[in-house]
Amino acid sequence: MVNCSFCDSPIMKGSGVMFVKKDGSVFYFCSSKCKKNSLGMKREGRRQKWTPAARKFMEMQKKKSKK
Repeated sequence: MVNCSFCDSPIMKGSGVMFVKKDGSVFYFCSSKCKKNSLGMKREGRRQKWTPAARKFMEMQKKKSKK
């Protein structure tokens, strides 16, 4: 099982999309929404509020600011 390259959510076997660039780098996407945001709109997953990656990033930022 792999995680989505954009939102960091787990992708079950047999679902999702694997995108391979010409340079050989591989991206896994759980949905077309993640694929469009990453490749088409060039966004970062940790900056979008709806992604689990963003929630993890915000928690880490809050913990750092409390110290």
